[in-house]
Amino acid sequence: MSFDLQSIFSAFAAMSPWELVAVLFGIAYILLAAKESLWTWFFAFFGTLIYTLLFWEGALLSSSLLNFYYMAMAIYGFILWRGDREEEELEVSSWRGAVHLKLIVAGLLVSAAGGYISDTYFHAQLAYLDTFVMVFSVIATWMLAKKVLENWIYWIIIDSSAIVLYWKSGYVATIVLFVLYVILAFYGYFSWRKAYDESRV
Repeated sequence: MSFDLQSIFSAFAAMSPWELVAVLFGIAYILLAAKESLWTWFFAFFGTLIYTLLFWEGALLSSSLLNFYYMAMAIYGFILWRGDREEEELEVSSWRGAVHLKLIVAGLLVSAAGGYISDTYFHAQLAYLDTFVMVFSVIATWMLAKKVLENWIYWIIIDSSAIVLYWKSGYVATIVLFVLYVILAFYGYFSWRKAYDESRV
């Protein structure tokens, strides 16, 4: 697969207007999440709604279902972040290493099982890597909604893995976007780290 400027521009030019809107909404979602803005869930909901419809139309059932999950998590995240009028706003928290170890082991087991099923029965390309990205995206989105600091570390690893996945699959424009997502995930981590440290003073 060639990865030069002409290929990148051609890939972006081939994107539909709705796909471009979804991409812009995705970037806005990450930037606003890093700033702990409630508006992040507006962009998350409508961006993933567009992707759900696009993937469904393109017969990509798993991707469509994953984005449908993202829509549900956008509503859940909005409710959590808004908080009750009588309660304090949800603050950034950090989970112990033991909790992450259990999550990672469970995620890897589910990824291995899902990858085996996809590879054996559906002959999917890069089945294990694809399933890994999907499973840990579900976990990281749930952590983001609960404002768990380490969600950004998960996203750095997930998005980096997705870059490899899309590189091998030939999705040039998507690679560029996920490189941007990795950079934004670093930004999100340091922004939340600062907020977390300030809340503990």
